[in-house]
Amino acid sequence: MPDQEPEMEIVHLLRAVTVELGAHSARFAQRNGMHPTDVRALIALMDASRAGEAMTAGHLGAALGLNSAGTTALVDRLERAGHVRRVRDERDRRRVTVEVDERAVALGRSHFGPLIGRAVELLRGYDERELAAIRGFLTGVREAAGDDGREPDHNDRG
Repeated sequence: MPDQEPEMEIVHLLRAVTVELGAHSARFAQRNGMHPTDVRALIALMDASRAGEAMTAGHLGAALGLNSAGTTALVDRLERAGHVRRVRDERDRRRVTVEVDERAVALGRSHFGPLIGRAVELLRGYDERELAAIRGFLTGVREAAGDDGREPDHNDRG
Protein backbone atom coordinates (compact mmCIF):
# COMPACT_ATOMS: atom_id res chain seq x y z
CA MET A 1 0.00 0.00 0.00
CA PRO A 2 1.36 3.45 -0.81
CA ASP A 3 2.40 5.69 2.02
CA GLN A 4 -0.72 6.40 3.98
CA GLU A 5 -1.33 9.58 5.92
CA PRO A 6 -1.15 8.83 9.66
CA GLU A 7 -4.63 10.29 10.12
CA MET A 8 -6.12 7.93 7.54
CA GLU A 9 -4.26 5.00 9.08
CA ILE A 10 -5.92 5.79 12.41
CA VAL A 11 -9.35 6.24 10.74
CA HIS A 12 -8.99 2.81 9.11
CA LEU A 13 -7.85 1.30 12.40
CA LEU A 14 -10.88 2.81 14.16
CA ARG A 15 -13.12 1.27 11.49
CA ALA A 16 -11.47 -2.12 12.05
CA VAL A 17 -11.96 -1.77 15.83
CA THR A 18 -15.62 -0.90 15.26
CA VAL A 19 -16.09 -4.01 13.12
CA GLU A 20 -14.42 -6.23 15.74
CA LEU A 21 -16.48 -4.73 18.57
CA GLY A 22 -19.64 -5.26 16.52
CA ALA A 23 -18.68 -8.89 15.92
CA HIS A 24 -17.94 -9.35 19.63
CA SER A 25 -21.36 -7.93 20.49
CA ALA A 26 -23.05 -10.09 17.82
CA ARG A 27 -21.46 -13.22 19.31
CA PHE A 28 -22.84 -12.26 22.72
CA ALA A 29 -26.30 -11.71 21.22
CA GLN A 30 -26.24 -15.03 19.34
CA ARG A 31 -24.99 -17.04 22.32
CA ASN A 32 -27.76 -15.60 24.48
CA GLY A 33 -30.63 -15.78 22.00
CA MET A 34 -30.82 -12.02 21.60
CA HIS A 35 -31.20 -9.64 18.70
CA PRO A 36 -28.37 -7.08 18.30
CA THR A 37 -30.89 -4.35 19.19
CA ASP A 38 -31.48 -6.12 22.51
CA VAL A 39 -27.78 -5.73 23.31
CA ARG A 40 -27.82 -2.06 22.28
CA ALA A 41 -30.84 -1.53 24.54
CA LEU A 42 -29.11 -3.14 27.52
CA ILE A 43 -26.03 -0.99 26.94
CA ALA A 44 -28.18 2.17 26.76
CA LEU A 45 -29.96 1.20 29.97
CA MET A 46 -26.69 0.47 31.79
CA ASP A 47 -25.20 3.77 30.57
CA ALA A 48 -28.27 5.63 31.86
CA SER A 49 -28.06 3.84 35.20
CA ARG A 50 -24.34 4.64 35.52
CA ALA A 51 -25.18 8.32 34.82
CA GLY A 52 -27.90 8.24 37.48
CA GLU A 53 -30.64 8.80 34.90
CA ALA A 54 -33.97 7.01 34.76
CA MET A 55 -34.87 5.59 31.35
CA THR A 56 -38.46 5.41 30.16
CA ALA A 57 -39.43 3.18 27.25
CA GLY A 58 -39.96 6.31 25.16
CA HIS A 59 -36.45 7.59 25.85
CA LEU A 60 -35.02 4.14 25.15
CA GLY A 61 -36.85 3.93 21.83
CA ALA A 62 -35.63 7.38 20.84
CA ALA A 63 -32.05 6.45 21.74
CA LEU A 64 -32.29 3.33 19.56
CA GLY A 65 -34.26 4.91 16.72
CA LEU A 66 -37.32 2.69 17.27
CA ASN A 67 -40.98 3.57 16.94
CA SER A 68 -43.40 3.01 19.83
CA ALA A 69 -44.51 -0.46 18.73
CA GLY A 70 -40.92 -1.59 18.18
CA THR A 71 -39.90 -0.26 21.58
CA THR A 72 -42.78 -2.04 23.31
CA ALA A 73 -41.88 -5.31 21.59
CA LEU A 74 -38.23 -4.85 22.57
CA VAL A 75 -38.98 -4.14 26.25
CA ASP A 76 -41.50 -7.00 26.38
CA ARG A 77 -38.92 -9.38 24.91
CA LEU A 78 -36.20 -8.27 27.33
CA GLU A 79 -38.61 -8.47 30.26
CA ARG A 80 -39.73 -12.02 29.35
CA ALA A 81 -36.06 -13.04 29.17
CA GLY A 82 -35.48 -11.61 32.65
CA HIS A 83 -33.03 -8.96 31.44
CA VAL A 84 -35.07 -5.88 32.40
CA ARG A 85 -37.98 -4.90 34.58
CA ARG A 86 -40.53 -2.11 34.39
CA VAL A 87 -40.62 0.00 37.55
CA ARG A 88 -43.19 2.64 38.54
CA ASP A 89 -41.63 5.99 39.44
CA GLU A 90 -42.10 6.61 43.17
CA ARG A 91 -42.79 10.34 42.69
CA ASP A 92 -45.04 10.02 39.63
CA ARG A 93 -46.85 6.68 39.64
CA ARG A 94 -47.95 7.24 36.01
CA ARG A 95 -44.32 7.18 34.88
CA VAL A 96 -42.73 3.79 34.24
CA THR A 97 -38.98 3.35 33.86
CA VAL A 98 -37.04 0.39 32.49
CA GLU A 99 -34.16 -1.01 34.55
CA VAL A 100 -31.60 -3.68 33.78
CA ASP A 101 -31.76 -6.74 36.01
CA GLU A 102 -28.56 -7.67 37.85
CA ARG A 103 -28.57 -11.07 36.11
CA ALA A 104 -28.27 -9.30 32.74
CA VAL A 105 -25.41 -7.19 34.10
CA ALA A 106 -23.64 -10.34 35.30
CA LEU A 107 -24.24 -12.05 31.95
CA GLY A 108 -22.76 -9.07 30.12
CA ARG A 109 -19.83 -8.88 32.52
CA SER A 110 -19.00 -12.54 31.89
CA HIS A 111 -18.75 -11.92 28.14
CA PHE A 112 -17.47 -8.33 27.90
CA GLY A 113 -15.47 -8.23 31.15
CA PRO A 114 -12.26 -9.72 29.74
CA LEU A 115 -12.30 -7.29 26.80
CA ILE A 116 -12.98 -4.34 29.10
CA GLY A 117 -10.18 -5.50 31.39
CA ARG A 118 -7.70 -5.63 28.50
CA ALA A 119 -8.77 -2.16 27.35
CA VAL A 120 -8.31 -0.75 30.86
CA GLU A 121 -4.85 -2.32 31.08
CA LEU A 122 -3.89 -0.74 27.75
CA LEU A 123 -5.13 2.66 28.91
CA ARG A 124 -3.08 2.41 32.12
CA GLY A 125 0.00 2.61 29.89
CA TYR A 126 -0.81 6.20 28.89
CA ASP A 127 -0.19 9.41 30.82
CA GLU A 128 -2.86 12.02 31.57
CA ARG A 129 -2.12 14.09 28.43
CA GLU A 130 -2.33 11.04 26.22
CA LEU A 131 -5.57 9.92 27.90
CA ALA A 132 -7.03 13.40 27.36
CA ALA A 133 -6.09 13.18 23.66
CA ILE A 134 -7.66 9.73 23.31
CA ARG A 135 -10.80 10.90 25.13
CA GLY A 136 -11.04 14.02 22.96
CA PHE A 137 -10.60 12.06 19.73
CA LEU A 138 -13.16 9.41 20.63
CA THR A 139 -15.65 12.03 21.83
CA GLY A 140 -15.26 13.95 18.57
CA VAL A 141 -15.74 10.82 16.46
CA ARG A 142 -18.80 9.87 18.50
CA GLU A 143 -20.29 13.33 17.97
CA ALA A 144 -19.52 13.19 14.24
CA ALA A 145 -21.21 9.80 13.98
CA GLY A 146 -24.22 11.17 15.84
CA ASP A 147 -24.40 13.95 13.26
CA ASP A 148 -24.30 11.29 10.52
CA GLY A 149 -20.72 12.35 9.77
CA ARG A 150 -21.77 15.71 8.30
CA GLU A 151 -19.42 18.64 8.34
CA PRO A 152 -20.33 21.07 11.13
CA ASP A 153 -22.44 23.99 9.92
CA HIS A 154 -20.63 27.04 11.19
CA ASN A 155 -23.52 29.27 10.09
CA ASP A 156 -25.92 27.44 12.41
CA ARG A 157 -26.18 29.39 15.65
CA GLY A 158 -28.80 26.93 17.09
